[in-house]
Amino acid sequence: MQPPEIPFTRALLSAFELKGRRMKGNPNLYEINTAVWLYELSGKHGTRMTLGQVPASEWDMLKEAGFHIVWLMGVWKRCPSDREYFLADPHNISLCNTILPGWTEEDIIGSPYAIGGYEPDPLIGGWEDIDRARRELHDRGMLLILDFIPNHTGIEHPWVKTHPDYFIQVSEKEFEKDPGDFHPVSHNGKTLYLANGRDPYFPPWSDTLQLNYFNPQTRQAMINELIKMSRHCDGFRCDMAMLVMNGIFQKTWGWTSEGGNYATPGEEFWTWVRHAVPGSVLIAESYWDTEWDLQQLGFDYTYDKRLYDRVVSASALDIYLHLTADIRFQNRLTRFIENHDERRSAEIFGKERLEAPAVLFSTLPGMKLYHQGQMEGKRTRVPVQMRRSMHEETDRDTSRFYEKLLSITRQDIFREGVWRLREVFPLTDTGPRDLIAYTWTSGSRTKLVVVNMNPVTASGRVPLEDVLIDGRDYKLVDELHAQLYLRSGNDMRYPGLIVILGPFRAHIFDISTVE
Repeated sequence: MQPPEIPFTRALLSAFELKGRRMKGNPNLYEINTAVWLYELSGKHGTRMTLGQVPASEWDMLKEAGFHIVWLMGVWKRCPSDREYFLADPHNISLCNTILPGWTEEDIIGSPYAIGGYEPDPLIGGWEDIDRARRELHDRGMLLILDFIPNHTGIEHPWVKTHPDYFIQVSEKEFEKDPGDFHPVSHNGKTLYLANGRDPYFPPWSDTLQLNYFNPQTRQAMINELIKMSRHCDGFRCDMAMLVMNGIFQKTWGWTSEGGNYATPGEEFWTWVRHAVPGSVLIAESYWDTEWDLQQLGFDYTYDKRLYDRVVSASALDIYLHLTADIRFQNRLTRFIENHDERRSAEIFGKERLEAPAVLFSTLPGMKLYHQGQMEGKRTRVPVQMRRSMHEETDRDTSRFYEKLLSITRQDIFREGVWRLREVFPLTDTGPRDLIAYTWTSGSRTKLVVVNMNPVTASGRVPLEDVLIDGRDYKLVDELHAQLYLRSGNDMRYPGLIVILGPFRAHIFDISTVE
C-alpha cells in the first residue's frame, strides 16, 4: 500500500503563514502539562476549568512572554486502569509521598501516553474546548501543538476489541516465556497475546500495547487519526518517533510471529504522515542518531538530546563540536534544558549555574522548548500521571532572569539573522579553551554571545574580523547585565575581543559603532 498522492510541502523550515502573517524561524515553544495547568487555574479562579474556559489573560501572558507555539501536553483520553498500574509500583508511592505529602488517589489521573483514544480527556473538556484554545492562540499569532503517540496505545483502547490485528501478537509459547511482556485478551472466543509497547533498551511499558507498523492497515488507521486531529491543531509533537522507523521496528519486533507475517514496508511511516498532513508542524522526540534521518522524512524539528546531555555534563569542547554541525541541520533542532521527561533545570543547575546553559540554549538556531514552571524556578518534576504537586513559590531571581533573557531573544535578529559559531583562542599558548562564542548578524547589526560552561573563570580571544570595520571604535552593550564597554575595532578584528567570564556566566553583547 502506497501513501496517498498529495504534493509534498514542508510545513515549516524558516517561516510559515498564520492568518496571512509571516511567522519567522527559530520559534519559542512552550510546553504546558494541561491537566496540571487546569487544576492550578481552577484553584486560582475558584471554579473547575476546562480549556475552553481559560481566561484571556492567561493566553495574553504566553504571548507577552515571547512564545510562538504552545504545546498542550496530555489532552487525549487516558485509560482508567493506568492509575492502577501506577499505584501498583512501590517506587511510585514513595515518589508521591515525596513530592505531594498527603496526596490521595484522586491526584493520580494516569498517563497521557497510555491513551484510551484520540479524543479529548474529560479532564480538559471536549473538541470545542480544544478549538477554543486554538482560536485564542491564533488571535495572538501563536500556534497549537498536540501529542501524537505512534508506537503504542493504552490497554483499554477500543482497537483492542475491534482490531486486535493492529497490534503485535505472539504465540502462546512466546507468551509463556515472558508473560510479563504481553497482555492476554479475549477475542471471538480465542485468547490473543498482545505485546506491551517498548523501547528496545528498556523493559516493556506494561500499561501499553504495541502497534504493528508492518501491518499496512495499522499504518492507515493511524494516518486517519492524524488527519482527524489535524483539524483541531497546527501540528504534533511525535512521541519516540524513531521507534516506528522500519529499521528500528524490524530489530525490535521482527522476531515475532505476527511481525514476521508482514513484509518490511517499502516506505517509512513518516513519509505517509508528511503526505497526509502537509500543513502540520511535525516535531520528533528523537534519539540514537536518528535526528537527521527523521528530518529527511519530513519532520520540521527533531529533539536535540545531544546538546542537553552535553550541557548537563558541562563539557565545553563537546558542546563546541556539536555546534559545528551544518546550519541546515541545526535550524531544525529543538533545544531544551528541561521538559516533562527530564529533571528540572533549577534542580540540576541551581541559580548559581543556570545563567550559562539558559543563555546557550535560548540563543542558538532552531526551536527552543521552554517547560511549564522552568521560568519560575520550579524544582519538582511532576510525573505525567499526577494532576498536581506541592506548592512551590516562584523564585523571583530566576523569574526576572528569564524575563530579561526572553526580552532580549525576542529581537528579530535572533530569529531571522545569520548565525555563526566562533573560534575562541586562549590568551596563552597553554591556556584552556573553555568559552563558547557565536554571533548573530543582520545587515549592520551584530550580537555576540559568549558562555562559560565551566566551574572556574575562563578567558579567551574572539576574532571578529568579518563583521567589524577596520579603523572604527565600537561600543559593546551586555544586554544581560546592562554593562557598557568601549573597544577598538582593530583589536577586536584581530587578535580578537578579550573576554573573561566567571563560572557559568554569559554575555549577550550588542555591538555597534561609536559615532
